[in-house]
Amino acid sequence: MPSSVNERVERRRQALRAAGLRPIQIWVPDNRRPGFADECRRQALLAAQSDAADAELTDILDTALAELAEPEE
Repeated sequence: MPSSVNERVERRRQALRAAGLRPIQIWVPDNRRPGFADECRRQALLAAQSDAADAELTDILDTALAELAEPEE
């Protein structure tokens, strides 16, 4: 007789626990919510403006980009 879904799920969870894992629950932003994309754009613009105003960060990024562009020996 086939096992129920609950029994299979419980066996799977026990196997994962035996492997040293534990279950967790996380909450993430709901990207289907009205206004989500607008809020993403707003925050991205703020981050871009902040980065553009930081000369030291620009120097670091330019140096890193130049190092990536150098041919390997």
